[in-house]
Amino acid sequence: MLRARMIPRIEIAPGYSISRVIKGGWQLAGGHGQIEHEAAIADMARFVEAGITTFDCADIYTGVEALIGEFRARYPSLAATTRVHTKFVPDLNALDRLTPAQVEAVIDRSLQRLRTERIDLVQFHWWDFNVRGYVEAAQVLSALRAKGKIAHLGVTNFDVPHLAELLDAGVKLTSHQLQYSVLDARPENGSAQQCLARGIALLCYGTVAGGFLSDRWLNQPELPRTHENRSLVKYELIIDEFGGWQLFQELLAALRRIADKHQCDIATVASSAMLQRPGVAAVIVGATNHSHLAANTMITGITLDAHDRAAIEAVTRRRQGPPGDVYDLERDRTGPHGRIMRYELSG
Repeated sequence: MLRARMIPRIEIAPGYSISRVIKGGWQLAGGHGQIEHEAAIADMARFVEAGITTFDCADIYTGVEALIGEFRARYPSLAATTRVHTKFVPDLNALDRLTPAQVEAVIDRSLQRLRTERIDLVQFHWWDFNVRGYVEAAQVLSALRAKGKIAHLGVTNFDVPHLAELLDAGVKLTSHQLQYSVLDARPENGSAQQCLARGIALLCYGTVAGGFLSDRWLNQPELPRTHENRSLVKYELIIDEFGGWQLFQELLAALRRIADKHQCDIATVASSAMLQRPGVAAVIVGATNHSHLAANTMITGITLDAHDRAAIEAVTRRRQGPPGDVYDLERDRTGPHGRIMRYELSG
């Protein structure tokens, strides 16, 4: 097994660097099991000490901004080296009446929860592009950056034409957070190329498909159809779109052979593969605790060679999907992907 190592950093904007592995915060928001408050804060310190010095959260991740804020207060020396990325996600039913004052109020609330005077990166999400106002909202966020409340601005889950609208309106973007994995290559249908051309860093979530891209599921006889949490249901649907359980098992077997070669686990190979894609600055690892921290620190410790990449491609070239642009399936509220989403989480 590879030994844990410090995580390298990458500059995604002039003078602004992040760790190439980011600690995700969604799993700390509930719905993924009981969260131990004190342990969660102590674990944040462990991640920073291991070199995973960038945290990802959101205004809609219940309690997570406040947890990070408490970590910052308790561990000021570690907090000084930590980057915190949050999101601005207005509710679906509020999109048509969103005002600049409301946008600023949400940012002010995040500042208060995070116990900071300026947010390192705010990532903007918009549920329904049929409802206008996303350009104006992004421009308000840009004004708050000029005001000093936000250091950098990004987006999450924007498709190619609507990201182009923001850029054409003069909104300066540092990053795009999107779902990207060996299972889900939708960013390669235009978004990755668009961001690479415009110098926008890709921050990737879902690289281990909620844990499905792991040794746990290798040689399992059938898709479990589990309903433990929405994350697992979400990625079960992605496996269906990819080509079903049998093709997925072939992918896991290929990843296991590569993992044997590099003396690591399947999840490490899956995340490392994405980290080596053009334009990808960092991968986001979900973590309720530090149990996978050692494995997380190995992601940047392996380099897949041409044979490794060819072995993955031998399976993924037979994929059936998922089709379309970034987040297209999830935006269809009548389809199976959209029906499991929750659109009113701000609060």
